[in-house]
Amino acid sequence: MSFSVTAPSPAARWIAGLLVALYAIVTLLPLAWIIATGFKSPADAIAYPPKVLFEPSLEGYVNLFTTRTRIAEADFAALPPPGTWYEEIVRDQGMVIAGPSRYGERFLNSVIIGFGSTALCMVLGTAAAYAFSRFRVPLKDDLMFFILSTRMMPPIAVAIPIFLMFRQIGLNDTHLGMILLYTAVNLSLSVWLLKGFIDEIPVEYEEAALIDGYTRFQAFRKVVLPQAATGIASTAIFCLIFAWNEYAFAVLLTSGTAQTAPPFIPTIIGTGGKDWPAVAAGATIFLVPVMVFTILLRKHLLRGITFGAVRK
Repeated sequence: MSFSVTAPSPAARWIAGLLVALYAIVTLLPLAWIIATGFKSPADAIAYPPKVLFEPSLEGYVNLFTTRTRIAEADFAALPPPGTWYEEIVRDQGMVIAGPSRYGERFLNSVIIGFGSTALCMVLGTAAAYAFSRFRVPLKDDLMFFILSTRMMPPIAVAIPIFLMFRQIGLNDTHLGMILLYTAVNLSLSVWLLKGFIDEIPVEYEEAALIDGYTRFQAFRKVVLPQAATGIASTAIFCLIFAWNEYAFAVLLTSGTAQTAPPFIPTIIGTGGKDWPAVAAGATIFLVPVMVFTILLRKHLLRGITFGAVRK
């Protein structure tokens, strides 16, 4: 019986599958615990030993989206019966709803800044990567190394100068300022990744388009961009993840108007301490857009990882 030199043996496949399953469990367990904590009561969330089986409650989500207050006992007793299920949950806590919380605004800021910076980064990164890949740029290698070197420095190291600069030019606590900042931080990664993808696209495709009468821009738009869609999608995911999860710049440069969800979620407090179900509920909702975005582009992501790995 003959075996392929490259094909793994059954034992190797079994071990590899076991390792992948173990890695998936270790990776998904904290995520599952956060999601479960969002449906616990505050008492169950801090119970020791931790409760795996518990009675589900939406108290954490109600506390996340509402601002609650206590009133005098006589006024509380004189209130009419609660008209909604979430009012009933708040009444059970001995409080009344004073209004909506700021989580929705902070979440919307994250959407605007995260997706806005990712889109701008893709536009600039694709154009720069195409130029480095197709044209004779003076000192190309030095420029590419300089672009890469900006990624080597921890972004927080320049936080104070950026704060002073933003305050001077009026970009502090603005959506535009955060979009420009995250674009600048992510641009080096996008240029390097996209240049590798564009290098793999045969230049003969563009030459044929130019011979057919296309302009350089038309050849780029109708020939290169469709071929580079896999790389653009893969790069966009990495850029969005950074902009979506970034915490240090958001804490230092925003306080109200443009504050995103990451610095807001830890400030959620409850009666007598941290409201962990509300924090977990906020973290769970915060994960959804990136998960949906990644799932929608998963085919491009998998293709992008192996793009150019096999040469003819």
